[in-house]
Amino acid sequence: MRDWQNAGFGIYVHWPFCLHKCPYCDFNSHVSREVDQERWRRALIADLTAQAQTTPDRSVNTVFFGGGTPSLMPPDTVAAVIEAIGTLWDLAPEAEITLEANPTSVEAARFAAYSQAGVTRISMGIQSLRDDHLKALGRMHSAAEARAAFDIARKQFDRVSFDLIYACQNQTLAEWRAELTEALDMAVDHLSLYQLTIEDGTRFGEMYAAGKLRNLPPDDLAADMYFATQEICDHKGLPAYEISNHARSGAESQHNLIYWRYGDYIGTGPGAHGRITKQNQRFATEAYRAPNRWLDTVEAIGNGLSETTPLTAEDQATEYLLMSLRLAEGSEMDRFTVLGGHLDNARITPLIDDGYLTMTNRHLRATTKGRPVLNAILRELL
Repeated sequence: MRDWQNAGFGIYVHWPFCLHKCPYCDFNSHVSREVDQERWRRALIADLTAQAQTTPDRSVNTVFFGGGTPSLMPPDTVAAVIEAIGTLWDLAPEAEITLEANPTSVEAARFAAYSQAGVTRISMGIQSLRDDHLKALGRMHSAAEARAAFDIARKQFDRVSFDLIYACQNQTLAEWRAELTEALDMAVDHLSLYQLTIEDGTRFGEMYAAGKLRNLPPDDLAADMYFATQEICDHKGLPAYEISNHARSGAESQHNLIYWRYGDYIGTGPGAHGRITKQNQRFATEAYRAPNRWLDTVEAIGNGLSETTPLTAEDQATEYLLMSLRLAEGSEMDRFTVLGGHLDNARITPLIDDGYLTMTNRHLRATTKGRPVLNAILRELL
């Protein structure tokens, strides 16, 4: 068995355009008043066609339209891309096909068209159910619009997830507990719950560096919010299957599991990354980030890749550990070894003794105590 078959094969489609750039966002997203939809549709299909030549005879388990704001894509573009994927590869009958959506771009008719195009799952960027926090986060929708958009999605799709951000400005622990409880009462089966992080290159990053991003929760309060998140979600039957993702059993994001379990995936669109195995060699791919450069390159040479880098055995083992330890199921040490990895027991044992890691049946897992400091644990291990 080739290693990627332990986790499956997916397709990531990046739509880089947004109506507005959120101040905390460091994703490859761009505000553009005019988008040549037909030109972008042709380019996405051309890029997928070129990359399919490197991965023949594959079955596609998942497709994920991310961004940016993919719910700004015309439904016929989504349909054309899904149809092309089904032509270029074997699209599994039960393939999970996810589209990210913002409440500002949710319309009942559009969502019906996405469903008809083949989308089976919606992931909504709600971010907060409180108007004051939405305003602080620079979001363009209200809490009422978010709830209405969620209701529209639930009527059209069996599987709907949404994101929330906590530890934002002026937020109290009681407010977050109440907001999370409300979210869990909205008949959800999957939630992505992220602590606000201040990233370089964002508007919030600039404000923070200038001392103008005030009233962020101190570290101890942010930690209390994290542990309250685990407690409330566990009680409601949505435990964390990954550091920031909670789901009822069977409702996990199958596409993201391909990443975390270190499968293969094609990335198309500006800035998209991929991991592809060809002739027993795994490669990392990366596309040009600037939308116009990516588009021009695809039209000139047939694909938008800026880099295709072979990964050494050590690279692969390291990437596997970095991704899989994020999961509650942890890392399979036998697979890690086959990939070429080696961990020094002198590094593992103290972390186990101190309660940060457990090792059971050759599975290494981060504990409840270890998950909040996983980055530090990984630095120690690697």
